Amino acid sequence: MFTEIMMVGGVFWSATYILIIRRGFKDKTFGMPMAALCANISWEAIFAFFTPHDAPQLYVNYIWFALDVIIVIQFVKYGKKEFPKIQRWQFYSILVLGLSIAIPMILSINYQLEDNVGVYAAFGQNLMMSVLFVTMLINRENIRGQSFYIALFKMIGTGLSSLAFFQYKTIAQDSVLLQFLFVAIFVFDIIYTIAIYRKCKKYENPLKRF
Repeated sequence: MFTEIMMVGGVFWSATYILIIRRGFKDKTFGMPMAALCANISWEAIFAFFTPHDAPQLYVNYIWFALDVIIVIQFVKYGKKEFPKIQRWQFYSILVLGLSIAIPMILSINYQLEDNVGVYAAFGQNLMMSVLFVTMLINRENIRGQSFYIALFKMIGTGLSSLAFFQYKTIAQDSVLLQFLFVAIFVFDIIYTIAIYRKCKKYENPLKRF
């Protein structure tokens, strides 16, 4: 059942990426915080091309990497206007620095924790993403690049992955850290889902905003 649950979770995460891309083009902005984007695409590059996972997760990694490339393009195209206080060269420099740091950081975590499949890095950066989504919602004066369904599908996708690892993998059953990450991610995902639903109601019907 582990593979089946992970695949369903992967479908929800793929839908999350697609909705982020859709909203990004419609609202002419980016829908994933920069630090989370750097970590995500780096993790996917590592486990798709450098130390590839076994199938079927490998094919999911290919899909996620391709979708994240589009989100990076959106970030480069639209992102500067979200940071009016810095110059364009500073904006691009920060992005390049973030991408340069993310890959060795993930590799270092995997080496230090003897985790050759990237579980700790994956859930660690997922918690970072969950916190940053809440921060992005607070910092933006509107709901550009965001929707209730992005929040909901992320919560379901990560929740299913957490459940699969806790139920079927010893690495999670024996790890207090991973169990903490599962709970912390879920808490922040609930906060974000409720908050984005309420904020969307101020502008339009949140159930009609994809």
